[in-house]
Amino acid sequence: MTETTPELIHTRDERGVHTLTLNNPRAFNVLSESMLSALQTALSEVAHDGSARAVVLAANGKAFCAGHNLKEMLATPELGYYQQLFAQCSKVMLAIQALPVPVIARVQGLATAAGCQLVAQCDLAVAADTATFGVNGIDVGLFCATPSVPLSRNIPQKLAMEMLLTGEFITAEQALARGLVNRVATLDALDDTLASLLAAILAKPREALAMGKALFYQQRETGLAAAYQLAGQSMACNMALPVAQEGVLAFTEKRAPGWRS
Repeated sequence: MTETTPELIHTRDERGVHTLTLNNPRAFNVLSESMLSALQTALSEVAHDGSARAVVLAANGKAFCAGHNLKEMLATPELGYYQQLFAQCSKVMLAIQALPVPVIARVQGLATAAGCQLVAQCDLAVAADTATFGVNGIDVGLFCATPSVPLSRNIPQKLAMEMLLTGEFITAEQALARGLVNRVATLDALDDTLASLLAAILAKPREALAMGKALFYQQRETGLAAAYQLAGQSMACNMALPVAQEGVLAFTEKRAPGWRS
């Protein structure tokens, strides 16, 4: 697959892993209008790829993503424009959650404001030990309201509020301890760490992962009783799938399931 725009490189390997690489390092990979549009297009392509297995969201340069393009925002100081811009960004975030495959952020550097939001919105994240994270819009008088949505669903409430109210950054190790990222490695070992996580995911049946991801997010937004009802229905449907029938049978017969070969 070729480059979607000069700001986004979209590749797909033979395993069905789509890698979306933010490629505007001179501007710290900001979420410009064109970058958001390119991401939306790429995510739509993945959604329509029935053989897709995972998405890796990566970036070139020292920064992962420095948030929105502030120069672009200042150029059109109109409420309607800002509403459209943040709606466009929210659409991208919702598309990440709606994908039937896991989305993993590969964070090699700074992730701030909407860039931190992007990390929090992904299903999983691996980070270099030199990466830093912040929602520091408050430093310029702009509370990071939209980044607070996935951030508060990743880390404890008071820790999220502290980051949002102070604008202070946290290290990769702090992000790991708080639940914002899953694994931390040196920059040299980051790709091996990512590969290990991908291998564990790709060894599982796509249908079960898709069903499980959809249920995971749906049940989080409901009350306990409704969550159990949704989860029970999902497990029943999952158990009826051929991959689950084969997996359970293989377990009882003390052998590897056919789909693992």
